[in-house]
Amino acid sequence: MGTSILRHILAAIVVSIVFIAPSLAGAQGVAAPTHRIAIEGDHFALDGKPFQIISGELHYERIPREYWRDRLKKARAMGLNTISTYVFWNAHEPKPGVYDFSGMLDVAEFVRIAQQEGLYVILRPGPYACAEWDLGGLPAWLLADPDIRLRSADEKFLVPAERWLKRLGKELAPLQLMRGGPIIAVQVENEYGSFGSPAEGDKHYLGRILAALRDAGLGEVLLYTADGGDELPAGTLPDIHAVVNFGPGEAKDEFAKLQKFRPGRPMMSGEYWAGWFDHWGEKHHDTDVKQQAEELDWILSQGYSINLYMFHGGTSFGFMNGANWENAYEPDVTSYDYDAPVSESGALSKKYFAFRDVIAKHRAGEKFPDSPAALPVIDVPEFELAESAPLWANLPTPISVDRPRSMEAFGQSYGYVLYRTKIKAALAGELVINEMRSYARVFINGKLAGTLDRRKKQDRLRIQARADSTLDILVEGTGRINFTTELRKERQGINGAVTLAGMELTGWQVFPLPMNDLSKLHFSKADDRSSPGPTFYRGQFDLRDTGDTFLDTRGWGKGAVWINGHALGRFWNLGPQQTLCVPAPWLRKEKNEVVVFAQDAPRSLRIRGLRTPILDEMGTE
Repeated sequence: MGTSILRHILAAIVVSIVFIAPSLAGAQGVAAPTHRIAIEGDHFALDGKPFQIISGELHYERIPREYWRDRLKKARAMGLNTISTYVFWNAHEPKPGVYDFSGMLDVAEFVRIAQQEGLYVILRPGPYACAEWDLGGLPAWLLADPDIRLRSADEKFLVPAERWLKRLGKELAPLQLMRGGPIIAVQVENEYGSFGSPAEGDKHYLGRILAALRDAGLGEVLLYTADGGDELPAGTLPDIHAVVNFGPGEAKDEFAKLQKFRPGRPMMSGEYWAGWFDHWGEKHHDTDVKQQAEELDWILSQGYSINLYMFHGGTSFGFMNGANWENAYEPDVTSYDYDAPVSESGALSKKYFAFRDVIAKHRAGEKFPDSPAALPVIDVPEFELAESAPLWANLPTPISVDRPRSMEAFGQSYGYVLYRTKIKAALAGELVINEMRSYARVFINGKLAGTLDRRKKQDRLRIQARADSTLDILVEGTGRINFTTELRKERQGINGAVTLAGMELTGWQVFPLPMNDLSKLHFSKADDRSSPGPTFYRGQFDLRDTGDTFLDTRGWGKGAVWINGHALGRFWNLGPQQTLCVPAPWLRKEKNEVVVFAQDAPRSLRIRGLRTPILDEMGTE
């Protein structure tokens, strides 16, 4: 009993430490008074007065750098006093020991701009994030080790994770509140209580991550864990603050669970899911604005703190969308619009104004700044992609292996991979592909024989081949699972034997196709729109003025798009998403270049940009 009392006394001392920072005006180079933040009993305190965190989530990696300030101004204008952001490890360390904090990945500059706009920052550095992002933000190169156990006390995982957090600390530790920055809180891992059924030993893993954050210099502000109410016991650490995550209609029950678990402590929702994400082949999510506004009103009326997930979703550009697992594989679309208050392209929705009215009610007497003017939106008249480059004629040098291996085994993290072998004798029967992730097109002598879709649990196809036929299997990694222990098995491509009519096929050539450099493609005039096999198409359009637009991909089947070298993301005729967001900063006055990789022959070589997105139109298989 005495030990327990002493521990709680020490914890109270720890969380009541005062942190001092220059005011937000000080970030502009003007001397100003300092702020103090602390936990005092059942509330947060700023300058000794109760401080209610009213936060919204947005991810800088999903927003063009040129739009960071616009989105942050809109957050402030809605009445938020804080923003929250994940740091996606895989974006910043694309290869072991190679770090990138440039351009859209300059997280320190993002945090500084937030401070300039009058916002505090909640930092969520992981190393695991989730967020419908490929592998939950963990680097795919970790999976090159066949024995690694992600999100565990396995040293093969912890050593690179600790190294990463130490490097991140060099960027962000100086921006914590006590050092003059806006960062008021740092999350320890993320929803670990929801990760399978953690054993007792897994708390050692959480403890190591906590120690790594402190060692990186990121432990000088409030540290906290976040979980669903039922998962709090499995995902929390003693003396580390806990918050609860939940969706609309669950506030009263989930806060009651948190209150019971940590009585007398500040109540906060680390994620209030004010929207939802979409999967390919499933309907678009629209959520109930009235219900959410009423629940937000109730939460703020209790004096509780909140982080709206998402305030602005943005876009999972390139190949960075994740996937879910509900007894079947469910890949996420490219758009991360999330039915958020601020749309994928930055437009203000009715939810934005409803939430602003609620927040204004609870911040009576405060004047919110005006929202920035609406961003220009343009249409792009139809233009032709008049050049083509067939994939078969633009393959890289192959790697020879006896049995197919995953793309990670070849140092590749994203994109496509082609497996090729010769069928020596005439055979007919089932082609069975073990551990295929996640979408494959099968060709015999260059002719499409069929597709295999992991969403449908397909791993076999009946084919017939003559002697000395060439078998090609083009596999697309359509997004790694980002939630549950299933993510530990998310090696992409083919990672096992391939058999035909019961006989294993050996002697493979493997062509890695990360598609991160299109400069070596050889284009020629596209005479025939039904070019055999997967093909790159290239075209240009001219602009007098730039603005956001939405590329209409209907009629193009399945593939990916690049504009002026920027990877927009995937498209798929399945829907519900039928357009790709094209941010104005990625466009140029006069000539713009578009490259489309299409796995299908398009209905037409023409394409256009629309003024409004299409996120809710279902297509066909």
